[in-house]
Amino acid sequence: MKRFSSLLLVLFFISSCQVRQNEQQAQKSKEFENGAVVTAHPLASEVGNTILKDGGNAIDAAIAVQFALAVVYPNAGNIGGGGFMVYRSHSGEVTSLDFREKAPAKAHRDMYLDSLGEPITTLSLDGHLAAGVPGSVAGMEEAHKKYGSLPWSALLAPAVALAEKGFALTEQQANEFNEMQAHFKKLNKNGAAIIRDAPWKKDDIFVQQQLAGTLKRIATSGSAGFYSGETAALIVAEMKRGNGIISEADLSNYRATWRKPIVGTYKEYNIISMPPPSSGGIALLALLQSVEKYPLKQWGYQSDSTVRVMVEAERRVYADRATHLGDPDFYDVPVAYLTDKALNQARMSKVNLQKATPSDQVKASKFPGYESEETTHFCIVDKEGNAVSLTTTLNGSYGAGVWVDGAGFLLNNEMDDFSVKPGTPNLYGLLGGKANAVEPGKRMLSAMSPTIVEENGKLKMVIGTPGGSTIITSVFQGILNVLEFDMDAQASVSSPRFHHQWKPDRIDIEEGAIPEDVRKSLEKDGYTLYKRGSIGRMENIIVLPNGKLQAGADPRGDDFAAGY
Repeated sequence: MKRFSSLLLVLFFISSCQVRQNEQQAQKSKEFENGAVVTAHPLASEVGNTILKDGGNAIDAAIAVQFALAVVYPNAGNIGGGGFMVYRSHSGEVTSLDFREKAPAKAHRDMYLDSLGEPITTLSLDGHLAAGVPGSVAGMEEAHKKYGSLPWSALLAPAVALAEKGFALTEQQANEFNEMQAHFKKLNKNGAAIIRDAPWKKDDIFVQQQLAGTLKRIATSGSAGFYSGETAALIVAEMKRGNGIISEADLSNYRATWRKPIVGTYKEYNIISMPPPSSGGIALLALLQSVEKYPLKQWGYQSDSTVRVMVEAERRVYADRATHLGDPDFYDVPVAYLTDKALNQARMSKVNLQKATPSDQVKASKFPGYESEETTHFCIVDKEGNAVSLTTTLNGSYGAGVWVDGAGFLLNNEMDDFSVKPGTPNLYGLLGGKANAVEPGKRMLSAMSPTIVEENGKLKMVIGTPGGSTIITSVFQGILNVLEFDMDAQASVSSPRFHHQWKPDRIDIEEGAIPEDVRKSLEKDGYTLYKRGSIGRMENIIVLPNGKLQAGADPRGDDFAAGY
């Protein structure tokens, strides 16, 4: 394996990234011979690509990208959050890594309720009490121990340099920073690098010295540089300032967990996705199973019949999600039952496609014996054919809004992903029950759905997206766009999307989604349509028959495809 100097790596990517950032529009859709990286930010994509070109594998690149995103994409990239990774080796080995946040030891079922038992919404969304124990650093170290090939410190070097030397803000980032100033000032009495009196502008250099120091400690000491010592002390001190409950013991006890992926079939394809505590893999597979027997290709993309079948499948699968899914270490999730193809298809056979089924009439399956949407996703395939699909998040945009003073990173607000009270919707309108109730040490349910698709035993596609409750339906559409409607990688992520999640009983639609005549037909038959902003920011890599890698980066943001 080629060895290299961290300094040379840093000098290379700083110069190449700034050039490529200005060319991102021209490079959104490309084919690459040896490796591809698609992320939410041009600089993070180039960091991953540089690692691949210097001899690193897909896991090495994923680690470098994860830490780079914590610097250049602070609204979702993180070291103070968590996530899920699905991995497929070039030989066909598949596994998944759960580095989802956990509830602190002092957490309890009623911690976000008032004296009358009603939810206090802001407590689980804003400030210190909203934070779960972060998992990202432990997850990356665990991935490196099992599959990494390059030195750990070299994989952190790009992120350290970006934090220490700064990087040029995109126009979208500058606007977001300005919009959030009042919120940040309210929650960060000791200040933060992002807070300033003058408005941020495109190409302003954003420097984060405190974060650079934290990243250096992680580069030197691994996860111990985060979960113990100076960084841990800074986290606990921040908790005390804001009445948070994460303790030194919570940090030192955190572990990432390898889990068996959800694996099933859709026609001749194998679908490999994330198991609980993600609801994504189970729900995605159930959706695909539910529509498998319908002639979607014949009906056509977003035709009247296609939309009805997909919406009715989503309505039923999301009802199951609200009832049956939670952390498998605390709750016996009926995985086999929920992913039984015959049962899912039998339920769909009773659907009347001539009229909308009111969601109040749709109940969760009766098992016998019984995330803002500011997450971020990236896809990586290396020259050997190893593939990573990884979704990571702080939950809401910029998480809890709290920077750890002295450490320079944001805390998550993942506690809102628990069912704060059965029947009460969370940030994304999702309902939940006792399977996802708050308990000490428990991982909160997630919709994150990093997914890999195989065809005839070979790698076909790596796909995923942010988007809170819309993640599952977006990946569902992205997969069908390729497998049924013959779209390439870029078209599959660019196409306008729609979404239904059981309750509220409506179809959310992006600008341009569902033709006007189909909308009128749906409304006539009892469907409620709700126009909204962008849904997700999907990334996709498709392996072409000639072996080339075709990468699609979502145009809804600054997303960028890089490769060589």
